[in-house]
Amino acid sequence: MKTEYKVIDNFLSKEDFERIRDVVINPSTAYFYQPDVNDEHKKNKNDLSIYFTHSLYKENDPSIYSNLYHHFRNTFADALQIKSLMRMKLNLYPRTSKIEVHEPHQDYPFSHKGCLFSFNTCDGATILADGTKIKSVANRALLFDPFEYHSSTTTTDVKARFNMNINYF
Repeated sequence: MKTEYKVIDNFLSKEDFERIRDVVINPSTAYFYQPDVNDEHKKNKNDLSIYFTHSLYKENDPSIYSNLYHHFRNTFADALQIKSLMRMKLNLYPRTSKIEVHEPHQDYPFSHKGCLFSFNTCDGATILADGTKIKSVANRALLFDPFEYHSSTTTTDVKARFNMNINYF
């Protein structure tokens, strides 16, 4: 079965992209250690993969509302025509000596819209359920249904892979 998705390069204007990228890839932006890349990793006790996140917003959880959220809210709400935002988070995958492909997972257990937005170009990727590999390219948006299984990867050619995960209707 072919996974439905859309890749849009140069998703944001140059000005919007640079403004937001400079918030994301910034020594002052706090990222928080996550011992598991996704829930499937918790089941695999031999998996040593980690990553770091900065949660910008999570529906129905007032404790997750970052002071950085305002940098992203209007730009992505307009570009994606978001009617209802469920989650928006930044991901930082540290460089590894070889590409690590993380366990396939679903973001939520129901169909919805998703955008995976890349802030830097690297050899990391997102792998869709049908095996399609979408490379991380700066200012690229991958639009798909994150109910479908997909995997993230690390990078080997830059210090870290930076992207943002948006779940919405």
